[in-house]
Amino acid sequence: QVQLVESGGGLVQAGGSLRLSCAASGRAFGSYTMAWFRQTPGKEREFVAGISRIDLSTYYADSVKGRFTISRDSAKNTVNLQMNSLKPEDTAVYFCAGSSTYYVPRSTGAYAYWGQGTQVTVSS
Repeated sequence: QVQLVESGGGLVQAGGSLRLSCAASGRAFGSYTMAWFRQTPGKEREFVAGISRIDLSTYYADSVKGRFTISRDSAKNTVNLQMNSLKPEDTAVYFCAGSSTYYVPRSTGAYAYWGQGTQVTVSS
């Protein structure tokens, strides 16, 4: 198993930047495809970005493409989400997730491991 802990959320003005980090502990970090999801009240959790455990390929939701960048640091057992040009509609609780699949799923059901979430609020 792997335990995930997110950090880096906060309040930022529209157009600003934030960097989220997810620290993993437990079983080999490199065994997991990692992703970020987000959720707002009354809505389903949605895929934001993912990074493959096989070749480090990255995938993004259309709504964040060109503004967000996902990366992983195997030496530190972390996965990061650099968020630039933030918009009020990016406001959500952001979750880190881990999957043992070799591809990058976009559905929550494919991820067995989740962090507790970190709040990101973008003011207009």
